[in-house]
Amino acid sequence: MADSTPTLKPSKLPILVSKPTPYTFDLGLLCAFDPNPLQLSSSENLEEDLAATARDGAQALLNQLLSTCPIVSTPAGVLLSLPGIETRLPREKPLPPPKALTTWQRFAAKKGIKSKTKEERKKMVYDEATGEWVPKWGYKGVNKAGEGDWIVEVDERKERERKEGTERQGDGRRERKERVRRNERLMRANERKGRKNGRKS
Repeated sequence: MADSTPTLKPSKLPILVSKPTPYTFDLGLLCAFDPNPLQLSSSENLEEDLAATARDGAQALLNQLLSTCPIVSTPAGVLLSLPGIETRLPREKPLPPPKALTTWQRFAAKKGIKSKTKEERKKMVYDEATGEWVPKWGYKGVNKAGEGDWIVEVDERKERERKEGTERQGDGRRERKERVRRNERLMRANERKGRKNGRKS
């Protein structure tokens, strides 16, 4: 036999929340601060009392958001814009100390050297002569342009200073090798200087 007792629908909770001392809000953090003392009916209903207090705070926060923040309708849905954060929250940990500059960074700042742009760091460049993209360095790189030319213009000053037994065709390769060796020497000198400065500190 079916139970004929009518089921009672839960009553709707009030939308307006009234407190002796009004809430304060930080809408940027979605926070509602209730300065009123916590009202507990009994120790047995502790969870219910806490849930009711939290519900009132959430309802008051929603009321404040809907009445003060701009609301716009977009294809993605209805959006509500929050204001800036007003409450200053403490950091869990202190600010990290500023990172010390490396030897290269100090040198670059002293000489006014700036980091290369994304375009300058690209490995490939367009060769107008061949109409192809070629690497900046390495195999068939543009840094070797002119090394394979079978006929070149003679530079009298360079010819007078040329070492005995060398030819013009190998000048580009020798200069590249010398630049590499010079850079390696400077790198080793900087490493020694860095280790020396590290021991002093």
